[in-house]
Amino acid sequence: MAIQNPWGTPYGGPPHPPPNIPAKDLRPRRIWYLVAALLGLVLAGAGVVLIVVTVKNTMNSIDTSRAFSSGESQTFRLVEGETKAIYVSQSGTGRVDCRIPELRSGTLTQPDGSFRITINSRTWDRVFEVKPGSSGDYTLTCTSELPAQFALGDRPQVGSTISGIAAGVGCFLAALATAVTITVVTAVRRGRHRRRLVALSAPAPQWGPPPSGTAPGYPPGPPR
Repeated sequence: MAIQNPWGTPYGGPPHPPPNIPAKDLRPRRIWYLVAALLGLVLAGAGVVLIVVTVKNTMNSIDTSRAFSSGESQTFRLVEGETKAIYVSQSGTGRVDCRIPELRSGTLTQPDGSFRITINSRTWDRVFEVKPGSSGDYTLTCTSELPAQFALGDRPQVGSTISGIAAGVGCFLAALATAVTITVVTAVRRGRHRRRLVALSAPAPQWGPPPSGTAPGYPPGPPR
C-alpha cells in the first residue's frame, strides 16, 4: 500500500492485487448446488406422482365400461357390507330414480352430500349409495327425466382425495424451499470462505524508506 507524505511524494510499493482463489478450494463444494437441484427434482417428481395417482384412482372408481342408458338394467356383483355408489351423467338436472328389486327397502339411499367427477369430458354425479346385506348378483335399473347414462362405482373417498392432492402440492413447496435454501446457504458460506482465504493470503504490507527532511507535521503557525 502506498503512503502519501505531507509534501505529496509517495513512498512504499504499489497496492497488491487480491489473490486469485480457485473455486475448487472453496467450501462447501459446488456439488451442493447439484444436490439442491436433485432434491428439488425428486420432491417435485414425488408431488407429480401423488397427484396423478390420486386423480387416476378417483377416475377409476367409476366403472364407465358397464354404463347403461336410462330405462335399461345392468347386473352387478355386490359384496356384503361394501358400499357402492350409483352415478348419473346427464345434460341437465332431471329427476332420477334407481331400483334394485332383490334388496330390501332402505338399502338404497341418497347420500348426504354431492360429488361430481369428469371423465373423458363426461361429467358424473353421485345420486345413490347401496350397501347390500349379503353378497350376490343384483340387477340395477335406473331412469331419468332426461337422456342419461348410469354407472356403478366406488363410494368416493373425498378425504383421501383431498389429502393426496394436498400431499402432492406439499411436495412441490418442499422442493422449492429445499432447493432455494441449500443454494443460498451454499453461496453465502462459499462467499465467507473466499473472504477468509483472501485475508489469509494477502501479503504483509511493504514499507519503503522514510522520507527525508523534517518529520511530517503541521506547518508552524505564527508565534503566540
